[in-house]
Amino acid sequence: MLPLARNSVLRAARAQILPSTRTTTAISSAAFARLLSTLAVLEQRDGKIQPSSLSAIAAAQKLGGPITAFVAGANVKATSAAEAAQIKGLDKVVAVENEAYEKGLPENYAPLLVENIQKGEYTHVVAGHSAFGKSLLPRVAALLDVQQVSDITGIESEDTFVRPIYAGNAILTVQSTDPIKILTVRGTSFQGVETSGGAAAIEAGSDPKAPLQTEWVSEELAKSERPDLATAQRVVSGGRGLKSKEEFDRVIVPLADTLGAAIGASRAAVDSGFADNSLQVGQTGKNVAPQLYLCAGISGAIQHLAGMKDSKVIAAINKDADAPIFQVADVGLVGDLFEKVPELTEKLKNQA
Repeated sequence: MLPLARNSVLRAARAQILPSTRTTTAISSAAFARLLSTLAVLEQRDGKIQPSSLSAIAAAQKLGGPITAFVAGANVKATSAAEAAQIKGLDKVVAVENEAYEKGLPENYAPLLVENIQKGEYTHVVAGHSAFGKSLLPRVAALLDVQQVSDITGIESEDTFVRPIYAGNAILTVQSTDPIKILTVRGTSFQGVETSGGAAAIEAGSDPKAPLQTEWVSEELAKSERPDLATAQRVVSGGRGLKSKEEFDRVIVPLADTLGAAIGASRAAVDSGFADNSLQVGQTGKNVAPQLYLCAGISGAIQHLAGMKDSKVIAAINKDADAPIFQVADVGLVGDLFEKVPELTEKLKNQA
């Protein structure tokens, strides 16, 4: 009987302790939620907020707590900061006007961002997983002596995040214990920000005016009237199966023009010189999630799938019936792309 009585006493003790523990946990969580604050780092080009920045704001809204946007460059208060102030969900916009930050050079920008993070005592710093964010935030994390969590696709709580690994073949859930969480977010996973109707206040940020480590020389941009690849609703991509740049242009371009689509390419096509590297889709290129992703001559290596498998509808044309691309495609056509793609283009033109 004694062991039974002792167990009864222990159960009674637990019953008295556990409610108190739960209450303490709830209070701690509520207190942390009140302390949570996020800095969304906005990328601007020529005074315009870039789409990847909207994804950062969407992720910040999912975290909860007050959200501050940060932007720096030449004359930003009257341009990109004013644009950001109209975005719903922002409490304020911190702007730093200095020509040195106009091009977002990470070596110059990182000390500026660290200064403002420490001044604002933010718990989370979020940027889009673009070239800007991928270059800047690792330097910021190193200066703050914390670890970065990159390319997140989901937020489970204020300290737990979801991100793909192994080219998207596995999903990792990461819990960070760092006092400041540094995050880059995948643009296709965080959307739906309202860009009008907000009334955030614009405040001047702190500029440490640290010695500049790099200098902007020049840039050469490929201009096109087609939709931007990263945000297009329709994408037509070509791969190594097109055999040459001439065939790529002859087969893929007319189909893209007929559909009003952006043009993409696999890494194999880019490495072979068929298309510019700005058109590369995949793990080492751009992540896209259009309504329609139509590809021809692409076998479907995992590195390519990592950049486009979130597309709503995937259509593939390939002469190899066993090509991996057909495992993810919603619609597949086995045949010679040099015959099938021009035929499809012609039929679409006739329907239009």
